[in-house]
Amino acid sequence: MSRAHAKPERRKRVLIAGVAVAATLTAGTAIAAFAAGEGNNSGGQSIACPQPVVPAVPAQAQAEVQRELANLDKQIAEANNRLRTSAGEGGPNFVQNAILGPLASKRVAALNRIETAIGRVAAKPEGLERFATCGLGQAPAVSAPPTTTSRASSGTGNGNNSNAGNGSNSGSSAAGQAIECPLPVVQNVPAQAKAEVDRELANLSKQQAEANERLRTSVGQGGPNFVQNAILGPLKDKRVAALNRIETAIGRVAAKPEGLERFATCSLK
Repeated sequence: MSRAHAKPERRKRVLIAGVAVAATLTAGTAIAAFAAGEGNNSGGQSIACPQPVVPAVPAQAQAEVQRELANLDKQIAEANNRLRTSAGEGGPNFVQNAILGPLASKRVAALNRIETAIGRVAAKPEGLERFATCGLGQAPAVSAPPTTTSRASSGTGNGNNSNAGNGSNSGSSAAGQAIECPLPVVQNVPAQAKAEVDRELANLSKQQAEANERLRTSVGQGGPNFVQNAILGPLKDKRVAALNRIETAIGRVAAKPEGLERFATCSLK
């Protein structure tokens, strides 16, 4: 190769080296800015929210309450997606101001709708807003529930309260009453398990409706323990089986939830 051709080659190598140095300096500046808090630095964490504890839900409100619980799951998923796609954006308070704050507002609205749905047909629960605030990496602690007085314990009882029938052992005394069951809180259901979980949740509602129909058509039957032995006991067994199937469905594709059986026991209101 002639000397005339060698010079451009050296200039080319010098130019490439200069570009590489500039790129390294640029990357170093970006890393330093990120470490200094000049961007969203969630560090691969995810948003965690406290699981709302919903009291016994009347059959008439089950569908609406379940829909709002599904909304809460959807809101968390959307917030986590926003967190993932916004890495490096904003200032040191970006996650709180742009993600966690708006998420808390949405959760307050959904939890208020749950209270309202139950309150249309039974004593309205209060204080579900305490489950609204979420955190990064770990859900914040939740305050104790407020003290409330239900309509059933107002002290002005009539003959058809839940205490009715204690003076008579001649048969079922459930006239005018209904069976209420706690609504299972099932969160973060994987897409692969959603159809089966939804089917079992529908089974729980169907079981409760059937038990209430049995209650209505059996007034006056049996002895003092008829409702417990013939209706509430079998209903609990059916609910345990359905809740176990929900755990199993999720466990096939993700971490298996435990303890859903705590939602199995229903009561007469």
